[in-house]
Amino acid sequence: MDQKKLTLVECIAVPLFVGLTAGLLSGGGMEVFAQLDKPPLSPPGWLFPVVWTILYILMGIASWLVLSSEAKREDIVEALIVYGASLVVNFVWPLLFFRLNWYLFAFAWLILLWVLILKTIRLFAPISKEAALLMVPYLVWVTFAGYLNLGIAVLN
Repeated sequence: MDQKKLTLVECIAVPLFVGLTAGLLSGGGMEVFAQLDKPPLSPPGWLFPVVWTILYILMGIASWLVLSSEAKREDIVEALIVYGASLVVNFVWPLLFFRLNWYLFAFAWLILLWVLILKTIRLFAPISKEAALLMVPYLVWVTFAGYLNLGIAVLN
């Protein structure tokens, strides 16, 4: 495998690993979710890992597009630092929500994640329009997750 393909695989593996590890550490998240009172439009529990897997793959491709671009090194580094910060915040959210049941605090944490995703998109855009567009579904899903999270905080 050539270096460019290997880097792409690594970039995809990073968010997938973050999501898988957070899922394992949050222990029984879908069982917890099934027991909660949920707001209207709540999808079935099986949909979450499917959507998150797709989003993590898109995020990995987006980060690869930025990393492999011809943009200024400092712009790439800044964009990837903010992207990395969003991965850290993303990793912590299921622990707050599923493991600790801190629904309202998890919602506030999700707002932080939303801001970091938006900043990532804004930093990715001048480097790679495609990378920025690949991050938009993530922002949309986290917006929807915020609705669900706040609804669960209110109802439980």
